[in-house]
Amino acid sequence: MQSPIIPPKSQFYNTENNEFCDFAFDLSMDLDLKSICFFAATGFFLGDTTYFNGLKVAKPATSYTMEGNKISHQNTSWEWHYSPREISLKQAIEEFAHLFDRITKEKIAGKKVILPLSGGLDSRSQAAVLGKNDQVAAYSYEFEDGINENKYGRAIAGVQNFQYSGLKIPRSYLWEKIEKLAKLNHCLSDFTHQRQIAVEDQYGSMGDLFFLGHWGDVLFDDMAVEEGLNEEQVLEVLLKKILKKGGLELGKALWQAWGLAGDFGEALKEKLSELLSAIHIDNTNARIRAFKSLYWAPRWTSTNLCVFQHYHNVFLPYYEDEMCRFICTIPERHLAARQIQIGYIKMVAPELARIPWQSYDPCNLNNYKNYYSAYYLPIRIWRNLKRNVDHKLLGKSKLITRNWEIQFCGQQNEEQLKKYLFAVDPFSSWIPKELTDAFYRKFVEEDDVFYSHPVSMLLTLSLFCKLRAGI
Repeated sequence: MQSPIIPPKSQFYNTENNEFCDFAFDLSMDLDLKSICFFAATGFFLGDTTYFNGLKVAKPATSYTMEGNKISHQNTSWEWHYSPREISLKQAIEEFAHLFDRITKEKIAGKKVILPLSGGLDSRSQAAVLGKNDQVAAYSYEFEDGINENKYGRAIAGVQNFQYSGLKIPRSYLWEKIEKLAKLNHCLSDFTHQRQIAVEDQYGSMGDLFFLGHWGDVLFDDMAVEEGLNEEQVLEVLLKKILKKGGLELGKALWQAWGLAGDFGEALKEKLSELLSAIHIDNTNARIRAFKSLYWAPRWTSTNLCVFQHYHNVFLPYYEDEMCRFICTIPERHLAARQIQIGYIKMVAPELARIPWQSYDPCNLNNYKNYYSAYYLPIRIWRNLKRNVDHKLLGKSKLITRNWEIQFCGQQNEEQLKKYLFAVDPFSSWIPKELTDAFYRKFVEEDDVFYSHPVSMLLTLSLFCKLRAGI
């Protein structure tokens, strides 16, 4: 069995009998408490770990030799590297265009494509490669009581003649979906990021292949890191990138509650250092990109693909092995600031380039570098003021801009959240009720932004306990 460079779906194996298997909420398996603490702090499991000591995930770019049903040997088949060629930006854009076009045509042939659209570059580049096509079913979504994000998808679909649906993510959608979602993602990711399940009934019948742009923003950008950092400095950069707000505090609290030996922070550093040492790249930006692609993409991004995969096959052009190999040969100076994707869209679909880029609205791909100029300062101020004034004129108390706000805030959400945090017996016996109560109070009374992640992770662990106990 050969795993892809970036696996779009986890394959599990039992270390006791060396056999590939399905994930199970197994009461007989010992819990890997250290890995669960790391998971609570970062939002994804590190390396090949899971909730259980005896259950691992197949590693990326690894060949597994089988004897009957058992794994007899595993060997790394490819490693991330940085081997930049002396090519111009123009040549890099043209090579990307050729590769992107070819693999897309191969993968979507004979399929009715479903294309999620946003105001960013990844889905816009996908719209560009599809060309004008009235058989593509495109959609975008925005929060109820949130910012009008659908306008970007609508504009892109209009230029390309796609079929288009503008969807709404309703308040309190999570609670009628949460147990289904827990079974789909095996509680290997928290629930605040998979908002696509809120509209599953609407996009499930649009076509037969999801065309998804995940990981383009990582491959086709630099990591905004200074070159020449030593190992300790690189480790500190990684910690800042992967630790969620409040995550370190939650990880430490669980570590202490379970009586684990040593210091949580030092143990996390040791684990990251172990994973980082396997990446033999001198360039700091390329090394961190490789780290994220090896460990973050398959254990967080891929886990969150489960809702799409439940309905249809998925095609992720930025996950393709050829795309990863291509990236390893492109100079960092060409990857920085999304230059290749911007150049590609401007080259093949200039009409799409003229649609505002959400991050720089009202600027587009042709003039976004002027966004922070004095000319656009009044426009930026007026846009933010108008957004909040319009919201209040509609009689809405708060502008929803973040996933957790639509899931945790408001009376109905609070009632459901407290039910899962405080009324699930296996959870209360595993994680002290006073620990859960302390983090919930901090979320409600001190800083909801900072403590939204700990609350979401405690909710995830509660669902894990519930499903493991079979209740």
